[in-house]
Amino acid sequence: MPEFTFILPCLNEEKTLPIVIKEIKDYIKLKNLNAEILISDNNSTDKSVSIAKKMGVRVSICKNKGYGNALINGTKNAKGKYCFMGDCDGSYDFSHLDEFINKLHDGYDLVVGNRFMGGIKKDAMPLSHKIGVRFLSLYANMLFRTPVRDYHCGLRGYNTKALKNLGLSSGGMEYASEMIIKARINNLKMCEVPTILRKDLRNGKPHLRTIRDGFRHLFLITGMFINRKKYIIKK
Repeated sequence: MPEFTFILPCLNEEKTLPIVIKEIKDYIKLKNLNAEILISDNNSTDKSVSIAKKMGVRVSICKNKGYGNALINGTKNAKGKYCFMGDCDGSYDFSHLDEFINKLHDGYDLVVGNRFMGGIKKDAMPLSHKIGVRFLSLYANMLFRTPVRDYHCGLRGYNTKALKNLGLSSGGMEYASEMIIKARINNLKMCEVPTILRKDLRNGKPHLRTIRDGFRHLFLITGMFINRKKYIIKK
């Protein structure tokens, strides 16, 4: 069984997927990791699935649309003791994960990347997103006192079993907030490490919808605080 599973949620990413898979494969080889790459495909209509299979990557089809659903499916089908989650658009740096791995080996259940600490490349994040992420992270930390200042960084490492036990259920982008909050409510050990955000390599529209997804995060954070006791997992 592999120690690590790299989960890539995918929806029509044929242009950038080969680049990201190669970057991960190069890192796995460089660090001699016992690892697999898993594409959690959200019903792509392009050549994403065939490209992944030709590159020797395992594919699991997620019929339910949404970023969160794809990652839930990926975690469910992961074989590794630990998982890394990231995007297929080339924006996250899969070639510098040493600190993530060190923290996981030190016993942390959830390690979240912080793009503000690591650096945001030119044109990688619009000003509206920077303001929104800062505000929502500050708001969530006021309520839950979490040690995470970049709530929406999509590059994360986690203990597979610990995350499965949380019963995450958000199907959309707000999955990122739900993961941190449920981990905090259930006293999982978490931290953040610096990571670099690069300009994504896609030519089309991003899957993120700034205003809609921002409000979904806001409503989820508020609702989870009001009903926080019901999110405690009984052991």
